[in-house]
Amino acid sequence: MTRKTKIFATVALIIIAAAAVCYWQVRQFAASPLTITQEKIFTLPAGTGRVALEAQLESQHIVKPSPWFGVLLKLEPELAKFKAGTYRLDTGMNVRQLLTLLASGKEAQFPVRFTEGTRLQDVLHELRSSPWIKHTLKDDRPETVAAALKLKEGESLEGWLWPDTWLYTANTTDVALLQRAHQRMKTEVARIWQERMPDLPYKTPNDLVTMASIIEKETAVSDERTKVASVFINRLRTGMRLQTDPTVIYGMGESYNGALTRKDLETPTPYNTYTINGLPPGPIALPGKASLEAAAHPVKSNYLYFVADGKGGHTFTTNLASHNRAVQAWRMTIKEKNER
Repeated sequence: MTRKTKIFATVALIIIAAAAVCYWQVRQFAASPLTITQEKIFTLPAGTGRVALEAQLESQHIVKPSPWFGVLLKLEPELAKFKAGTYRLDTGMNVRQLLTLLASGKEAQFPVRFTEGTRLQDVLHELRSSPWIKHTLKDDRPETVAAALKLKEGESLEGWLWPDTWLYTANTTDVALLQRAHQRMKTEVARIWQERMPDLPYKTPNDLVTMASIIEKETAVSDERTKVASVFINRLRTGMRLQTDPTVIYGMGESYNGALTRKDLETPTPYNTYTINGLPPGPIALPGKASLEAAAHPVKSNYLYFVADGKGGHTFTTNLASHNRAVQAWRMTIKEKNER
């Protein structure tokens, strides 16, 4: 072997060895853990390049400064196809997993809860307090919301949002979430309306949703919902007023201070079922599926009254005398509890 050949071979070995060391270093860097100590939400702006991404990760103390970041992206170009978005980074992730996530486009999902028994104003407040939602509604007036969702004239969202935990990605608009919940409610109500018992005293699906919202506010006991429904159905059929407190409270709006007086019960509003006949003009809260089903399938009974039993449920009765005795029993139970 000539001297020149030996030199060439030696240089080649050095280059191969250096390349092997570099490759090992890159592999080590890719497998190194992120420097975060708790879950972190990371937003990658649109148009961010490799250099800017590296600087952002280092400045936010997500990845340690390293000469191997750019080399890794060149050796594994599929990791360089990162997409703009907001991502959830876990403490157990390493650099390769981070870059794989950014390349996948699987953005973080955030929850917002629309709860059974709450009003439209409560839902809008929940949206306002959710930091990752893009707020586009200029205010929370029902007319503003109705216009944003392009509802028909006279149509309202009150009671017409499906209660659930809704997942969304960062910068999803408030209107988009409301549209999803509204469409789901319309779909479910349409199905339940078609499957309802015959001869119920409802003229429209809105009547059914209104009844379901009252049931939702009257009881949280699962096996009571169909009984509560039967009381109100029987009252509608016999021409009795519904006389349900939650409708009075809804009609009072902001003037309700937590306690109902006789004057409140006697003061007419469009929703005061102590002063109006039949159902109020619309729902008073978001009804859940169980209440919708109860409104569509009430148990057959002769019940006309119910009152709290002081134990978390209600006593159902068929006549005023029995109802009055149940009221007295409830008052005694409450008195005994207060005296303990």
